Amino acid sequence: MGGEAGCAAAVGGEGRVKSLGLVFEDERKGCYSSGETVAGHVLLEATEPVALRALRLEAHGRATAAWGPSTCPRASASAAALAVSSEVEYLNVRLSLREPPAGEGIILLQPGKHEFPFRFQLPSEPLVTSFTGKYGSIQYCVRAVLERPKVPDQSVKRDLQVVSHVDVNTPALLTPVLKTQEKMVGCWFFTSGPVSLSAKIERKGYCNGEAIPIYAEIENCSSRLIVPKAAIFQTQTYLASGKTKTIRHMVANVRGNHIASGSTDTWNGKTLKIPPVTPSILDCCIIRVDYSLAVYIHIPGAKKLMLELPLVIGTIPYNGFGSRNSSVASQFSMDMSWLTLTLPEQPEAPPNYADVVSEEEFSRHIPPYPQPPNCEGEVCCPMFACIQEFRFQPPPLYSEVDPHPNDVEETQPVSFIL
Repeated sequence: MGGEAGCAAAVGGEGRVKSLGLVFEDERKGCYSSGETVAGHVLLEATEPVALRALRLEAHGRATAAWGPSTCPRASASAAALAVSSEVEYLNVRLSLREPPAGEGIILLQPGKHEFPFRFQLPSEPLVTSFTGKYGSIQYCVRAVLERPKVPDQSVKRDLQVVSHVDVNTPALLTPVLKTQEKMVGCWFFTSGPVSLSAKIERKGYCNGEAIPIYAEIENCSSRLIVPKAAIFQTQTYLASGKTKTIRHMVANVRGNHIASGSTDTWNGKTLKIPPVTPSILDCCIIRVDYSLAVYIHIPGAKKLMLELPLVIGTIPYNGFGSRNSSVASQFSMDMSWLTLTLPEQPEAPPNYADVVSEEEFSRHIPPYPQPPNCEGEVCCPMFACIQEFRFQPPPLYSEVDPHPNDVEETQPVSFIL
């Protein structure tokens, strides 16, 4: 009865029906899956005797994709003809909760509160996960309909959240993903050198809330200051009447340090956490939701270098290395070097000062096309180069050895907790 206030619909009906509500047996249950049982009660409160023809329960589920001018109420007939739409039905249940005996046309309910229990099972075949997007949706609902003589049908509806479970422990989603790409920076004959990128993730399947360790190697052989980044993208694809609509947006991102010319950088498990998002929807014929992990490099004055690694957001979390069967392990028996990527990161030295100087600072002090010095009648001395070298002189190299040790070394007890 606790959910009645939020689920009840006030009903007029000549003042005889005070409220009509629908509550689920377990209001704390967030979602349902195929094959599960949905149970609850329809609540009816009457202030006077009420005549009914029938009280029925309906459960519907469908995917709909649509776009075009018909969404506007003032669209003309010719414009409405350009609209496209598609629909797929996944659930259609109809139950009779109360009907008159044979030969009688109505039922008379006495004043007071009445409860009508219901129970039905979702289809055993997979149901598509609930989803709402810009050009379509996948929705499920349960509706109670009250039929009365001489009065329009009255109803109350509750949304039903459905999830199609995706187990990330399947062999296909446990496979590591690796890609490599190189880009030459510059145009025509004025190239400044290549930028290369290699990126890898330990597996293809992850769940909401997990942090994805990213392993990458970036080499900057160009003359520009570059910035590596990573992001998770969601791609929504809608199909209707042979046409397609696609929406792509970023759901999470992380940024690395600047990489100076002639330098390299390595990501030894840089993490990117997955925010709460809709699981991947891969089993609907008109709506699809895909994910990818993009590792890319921002290059000033040039198109970014990007690698996209396929990603599947599941619902059943990864349960450890023991879930990999022998057939999966045999696939990587020839090259098991990726296992070493699970080791914790080693401490890294502080960045070189020259690595964190922005390209704008360099451009303010270095002319784009320096002219050769005029050495006639005087000693040739590139003063500007000397000043520039002093301006960006890096600090001493990192070392764990103290260059100025104390005369008396302090010792403290060290313990390890295993």
